[in-house]
Formats: sequence, structure tokens, C-alpha cells
Amino acid sequence: MPGSDPDAPLVRRAQRGDRLAFERLVDRHQHRLFTLAARTLGSRNEAEDAVQEAFVRAWRNLGSFRGNALFSTWLYRICVNAAHDLRERRVPEPVEVVDTAADPRDRYVDRELSGELQRALAELDDDQRRTIVLCDVLGCSYAEAAQALDVAEGTVKSRLFRARRELAQRLGTGGAIPESKEW
Repeated sequence: MPGSDPDAPLVRRAQRGDRLAFERLVDRHQHRLFTLAARTLGSRNEAEDAVQEAFVRAWRNLGSFRGNALFSTWLYRICVNAAHDLRERRVPEPVEVVDTAADPRDRYVDRELSGELQRALAELDDDQRRTIVLCDVLGCSYAEAAQALDVAEGTVKSRLFRARRELAQRLGTGGAIPESKEW
């Protein structure tokens, strides 16, 4: 996998201190990180803060990136941690439905998540919500999600199954597990 990372040339340049290379990485990944943070946190403002913090952490720790995973997966992990840290510090507020512009790299370009689905996502536990956002919204493989979440692939599969089942119950789909393509 390390040899197939499309970000590798930019990462190497950024690791040598090339800020323009890092800015290109930011441009390339900011929308997907925002989608991850927004769907995880349910707040546009908090998502913006989490993404900003994720990129600051990534820049500071770029030297520790060894290419054992895709750069994007490494960024997802940093963003998940930044969102988690932000969630831990915040005072609970009502769920805000986040409207994010579609990115052609996301699997669901033509359809935004409905407000009802966003509210149901917000009611999932953090682990399930992060897993379903990575797999069903961003289209990560089980392996990529496992790396981003620092868990085993089997854990990703079981969390995803439980999250889909919980969403089906919350959305009143008769207990059927919604397929991601329906979102």
C-alpha cells in the first residue's frame, strides 16, 4: 500500500519543509476531513475547528508519518482524534443539521444526508458514528477504517453492522439495515 499512495510525492516534499506541498495536501483532503468531522460532530463550526486542528497536528507530526498506511488514512485518524477531543471539551448542544457541499470523491455526490439521518447519526455512540461515516459516507474500506480508528477490521465490521441496525431502528425502516447506496 505505501508504494501506491498518490500523496507520497507531496508528503515527501512537505516532510522536507515545503509548505506549498503541504498546502496542496490540505487542498486535496480538506473537504473529506470536513465531511468526516461534520458527520461525526453534527456541527459545522465544530467541524471546521476539528479540521483546522487536524491539519495543525498533521503538519507538526509530519516527520513521524512513515507511509505504513495511506496518507489520507493517517489524516482520517488525526481528524477522528481531533473531533473526539473537541467533543470531550464541549458542552452538549442541540443537534445542528450540517449541510456540506458534495465532493466528487465522496461516494454520495448526488445526495446529502437528510436531517433525519443526521439526527439519527448523532444519536449513535461515538465509535459507531465514526465507523459508519468512514465506511458509508466517505467510502473507506474496512482496512482503511480500521487504520483510521486504530482497531481491528473485525471491530469495524461489527461496529458497522450494529450502527446500520441502530440507524434502521431509529429511522423506522422496519428493522431492515439500510444499504449505504440508499443514503
